[in-house]
Amino acid sequence: MKNWKRLLGMALAGCMAFSLAACGQSGGDTSAEQAAAQDSGENTTAGADTAPETTGSQNAEGAGNVLVAYFSATGNTETVAGYIADATGGDLFEITPAEPYTDADLNWSDENSRVSREHEDESLRDVELTTTEVENWDDYDTVFLGYPIWWGIAAWPVDTFVEANDFSGKTVIPFCTSSSSGLGESGDLLEQLAGTGDWQEGERFSGGSSAEDVADWVDSLGLAA
Repeated sequence: MKNWKRLLGMALAGCMAFSLAACGQSGGDTSAEQAAAQDSGENTTAGADTAPETTGSQNAEGAGNVLVAYFSATGNTETVAGYIADATGGDLFEITPAEPYTDADLNWSDENSRVSREHEDESLRDVELTTTEVENWDDYDTVFLGYPIWWGIAAWPVDTFVEANDFSGKTVIPFCTSSSSGLGESGDLLEQLAGTGDWQEGERFSGGSSAEDVADWVDSLGLAA
C-alpha cells in the first residue's frame, strides 16, 4: 500500500511540473515578442495611425500669387527673372518692345545709336510694347519688376509697362542687372510714375549672379509665411 501511494504521489508531481513548464514557456514567448516590437520601434496594435510623410516645401507662401515682369536687353535680366520665378513659384511676363533692340541699337558708345538718341531726347523714350496687358493681373499680390540700368535709371521700355498698369493693392519689388551701376533712384522713379502700389527696396544683380544668390535674396525678403 505504501508503495502504491508513493507511486501515485510521484505521478501527480510530474503532471504539475509539466503544466508549470508549459505555462512558463508560453508566457516567455509572448514577453519576448513584445520586447522585440518595442526595441524595433514597431507598433503591434492593429490599425495604429502613422503620420503621413511630408515632402517638398512651400515657396514664398505668404506672398500670395507672384508675377515676375521684366525687360531684358541682352539676356542678363531674363536669367535673374527666371531664378526669381523658380524661388517664388511665380509666373513670368516679358516686357517686349514692338521694335526689338538690336546689338547696334544698344551700342552706348555710338552717339547715333538708338539708345543714345533716346537718352538725349526724352520724347523718344515712349517705347511701344507688343502688349502691356498681363493675364489675370488682378490676381497677383506681389510683382517683381526687373530691368537693366541705362544711364543710372531703369531701361525706359519698363516705363511704358508701369504707366499702363494699376499697382493698387500690390507689393512691388524692383530688381535690376548692371555690370557696375547700382539700383540708384530707379525704383523710386518708377514708383512715382506708377502712383500706386506698395513699392519695396530693390536689389541689383551682376551678370554673373547665380540662382543661389538670387534665392538667398528672395529668402531675405521674408515673403514666406
